[in-house]
Amino acid sequence: MTVKQLYVAGAGLMGAGIAQTATARGFDVTIREVDDAPLARGMENIKARLERLVQKGDLDAATRDAALGRLHPTTSMEAAGRADFVIEAITENFDAKRDLFKRLDGICKDDAILASNTSSIPITAMAAVTRRPDRFIGMHFFNPVPRMPLVEVTRGRDTSDATVATTLELSTSLGKTPITSLDYPGFIVNRMLVPFINEAIRALMEGLGTREDIDRGAKLGLNHPMGPLELADFVGLDTHLYICGVLYDGLHDSRFAAPPLLRQLVDAGHFGRKSGRGFYRYGPDGSRLPD
Repeated sequence: MTVKQLYVAGAGLMGAGIAQTATARGFDVTIREVDDAPLARGMENIKARLERLVQKGDLDAATRDAALGRLHPTTSMEAAGRADFVIEAITENFDAKRDLFKRLDGICKDDAILASNTSSIPITAMAAVTRRPDRFIGMHFFNPVPRMPLVEVTRGRDTSDATVATTLELSTSLGKTPITSLDYPGFIVNRMLVPFINEAIRALMEGLGTREDIDRGAKLGLNHPMGPLELADFVGLDTHLYICGVLYDGLHDSRFAAPPLLRQLVDAGHFGRKSGRGFYRYGPDGSRLPD
């Protein structure tokens, strides 16, 4: 199957990044949000990132303008009817995704593929609410999408070989390197990452080290570009807590149980960068602030 028309559901950080990446690679992309305000924010983010690339000399103005010309913002769900491939990038919540896919299934062409950007929610469970479980797949991008080279492709119980092949080909066309995973909790990356972040949080709770030393240890001792507490703030502590729940419910392994400090911060509304406070404090532009 040749993919020409993409529909991205969600214009937040991930959805806007996916749409930017796809349109810059020559795809015709419709990006959808529930109303005009978040849609406008998503479009402004895309335009700003493309403009920064022009200013740095990594992109010429004509290419930027051509990419923006292939990008079609909308609040219409029905616009998905033109798409060959749909990528869902809304909040990491099963009920919200299930409801969205039920609607999309009734709108999309019979041969269209539905993909979820979920980082943890079972693909098979979401596919089951549609009439096309053979054309349903996980396509997990990493943040920030335009820079991160990985895409985690997860096949559900009934995902067809043809759907996997199309998704792998699309991933490569987007300039990404795909890996494939079976549909088990956390897939590959979060299966490794969640216990790592949780242990860092527990180390902080126990007073084993300061947050700075814990993060510095991971960066300098493990050659990670970002420490685990910094990364948790970047992902969103509420999102990490939700993923912990999905993995713990699916595997019943204490490594995935949310540390009490994580729950306490989320209860206080300290979600990380997006709320201005998590393990660290942040300004409106996301820059780290001193305590």
